[in-house]
Amino acid sequence: MDTPGAFAIQLLKEKIAIPALSGEEAAAAGYLEAQLVKAGVAPFRIGHNVCACSPKNRDGQKLLMLNSHIDTVKPSAGYTFNPFEPFEKDGKLFGLGSNDAGASLAALVESFIFLCTVDLPFNLLLVLSCEEENSGPNGMKLVTQQIKNIDCAIVGEPTSMKVAVAERGLLVIDGTAHGVAGHAARDGGVNALYVAVDDIAVIRNYAFNHISPLMGAVKKTVTMINGGVQHNVVPAECRFVIDVRPNECYTNREILADLQAAVKSKLNARSLDNKCSFTPAGHPLWRCAEQLGFDACVSPTTSDWMRLDVPAIKMGPGASERSHSADEFVYLDEIRQGVKDYIRFITSLNNG
Repeated sequence: MDTPGAFAIQLLKEKIAIPALSGEEAAAAGYLEAQLVKAGVAPFRIGHNVCACSPKNRDGQKLLMLNSHIDTVKPSAGYTFNPFEPFEKDGKLFGLGSNDAGASLAALVESFIFLCTVDLPFNLLLVLSCEEENSGPNGMKLVTQQIKNIDCAIVGEPTSMKVAVAERGLLVIDGTAHGVAGHAARDGGVNALYVAVDDIAVIRNYAFNHISPLMGAVKKTVTMINGGVQHNVVPAECRFVIDVRPNECYTNREILADLQAAVKSKLNARSLDNKCSFTPAGHPLWRCAEQLGFDACVSPTTSDWMRLDVPAIKMGPGASERSHSADEFVYLDEIRQGVKDYIRFITSLNNG
């Protein structure tokens, strides 16, 4: 391969210049599809998800999916430059989505194009998915409804090329404390704020019994609270939000039920689908990471992995802490190394 990473860097620059907010990926998907065609790959579309199979695929082999996402979050107000005008400075590439997950996407595309010339003991599928950031119905959910034979996956996300063998799930819970309105001067009514504060204390101190040796304890944080209409009215309602990061010992439904039993406020989950993901020790993906000396980790963030029911790992160039930040960037050397590491990893797999 001539100058690994050069194709990926140019691809990423051009992609950054095409806005691709979640649900608005049509133009970026069309661009990526065209670039694959130019590279001699025959892509196909599932909605705005861009997919391709290696011409080296053979009947009877297992299928490894290479996945990263097209879409980005909205740019934060803190940007000091136009987030859709990429530029290089001090060995960095700046622009919205450069780190999350444009670097992984571009590196995987370049790696896939190269691997289309290599005989592997498994088949390859490239999926550049949409609606990852907003958990939309037309992204990976739509892909897995139509492609049923995926055996395992590499999910491209910024992990500093560490191999995440597990990732925490996400459970967002809306709590509503109910009281009775009254006049503040008369100590009337039942103060919903106090009900909420008491329940928040219970939630803060609540200890789930099972601690995962892989992920640790269930993490829960109350992140928002809102109540009251004016200074002299005892509030009849107070709302709060709980951010829960589950481990694999509990389903999201079980966590919701346990917390509900401990508090007076009414708890409602926004979604129960954002599950934990982990790959059993000894799986070829994990074994390959160990043999090649890749550092293993547990990812605290979610990805399209949670929409898969097959073993997977998450790895990619860039750093997770840069994701969703203003003036987002990725180091050019991270992209170059990402291409090399993806190819080294995939060609070292004995069994997909």
